Amino acid sequence: MNDKFDKQGKPLTLKEWAKLLENSEYKRVAETTLPNGKWVSTVWMGLDHNFGGGKPLIFETMVFKNGDEEDVERYSTLKEAQKGHKIMVKKHSN
Repeated sequence: MNDKFDKQGKPLTLKEWAKLLENSEYKRVAETTLPNGKWVSTVWMGLDHNFGGGKPLIFETMVFKNGDEEDVERYSTLKEAQKGHKIMVKKHSN
């Protein structure tokens, strides 16, 4: 069973995944610094974080304030990750 995928969901070998993981431009989906000091970061992880089965979760949005994690959400597709980033920005803009 493969647990490594590129941004389009294509399975990767360990070597292919590791090479992409070194590319910060490839990993970054979006980042937003909010006026309230929170930082919203959405990245491609490439490694399936859906440990209960189902669609691979290979993207992640995290919200930080003063270096502390405040919120997290994971996604299966680039489109979901981009939409999720916008939702997190709106949710944490208060």
